[in-house]
Amino acid sequence: MDSSMLFNITTIAFFASMVAFLIYLATRSESVALIGNVGAWVGFVASTAAMGVRWYESYQIPSGYGRVPLTNLYESIVFFAWSIILIYLIVDIKYKQRAIGAFIIPFAFMGMIWAQLGLDKTIEPLVPALQSNWLTYHVITCFLGYGAFAVACGVSIMYLIKIGPEERSKGTTLTGLLGMFPPTRVLDDINYKSIMIGFPLLTLGIITGAAWANYAWGTYWSWDPKETWSLIVWFVYAAFLHARFTRGWVGRRAAWLSIIGFAATIFCYLGVNLLLSGLHSYGS
Repeated sequence: MDSSMLFNITTIAFFASMVAFLIYLATRSESVALIGNVGAWVGFVASTAAMGVRWYESYQIPSGYGRVPLTNLYESIVFFAWSIILIYLIVDIKYKQRAIGAFIIPFAFMGMIWAQLGLDKTIEPLVPALQSNWLTYHVITCFLGYGAFAVACGVSIMYLIKIGPEERSKGTTLTGLLGMFPPTRVLDDINYKSIMIGFPLLTLGIITGAAWANYAWGTYWSWDPKETWSLIVWFVYAAFLHARFTRGWVGRRAAWLSIIGFAATIFCYLGVNLLLSGLHSYGS
């Protein structure tokens, strides 16, 4: 079984998980929620195996230069999806709030379906600038951080959907769809803790990226569009943590800042690669 087949299994598993969690919101069936969770685990395991197989396949190309599968847009998208699911599963183990899967799994599924249907899967030899272990450290830390930010964004959307009706209910327990959502204090806590995971990872990603840039181009920082936007993303999440620690920002303001931060993250990742030119253009 090759990596492409395993990634197809991953995509199907994420789709099944997403649908199951949406049905769970409508039916309150714990059995359906379990199917959703199993789908997430199956997709995670299949994706992990697929990346391992693709790594092996990289040794079979004519150049013979094996590499970690993290060096082009296709590979980064599937690793991004893997990172989202990893952080989601960690959150699920801790909080056991299955409803959040309906707002997080779609991020991973959309990434996988785009990668499988719209991107070139060819394994190409690495350009010299990419032949560095610093690249591996840089990509892994950045995308694990991005995965945490995706989880924070998903629960922030849930928070904003629920908080208005919850306030208007004046203490009355919500029923129906919103009654399936975790308490807003739990959503706010997951948002905060996800960003607490993602922010140091992003910081490490920027540091290792600077080390890689010095190795590849002889300078730690050149204000390339990707570098500039990564710094913008860093400042957004630094502002989130600063506001929370010093001004007690929680609730709506924290949720909106989390969503804005993830939007900036997506532009840094995809918008810069696809719309702007720079040293990172080869990543597309």
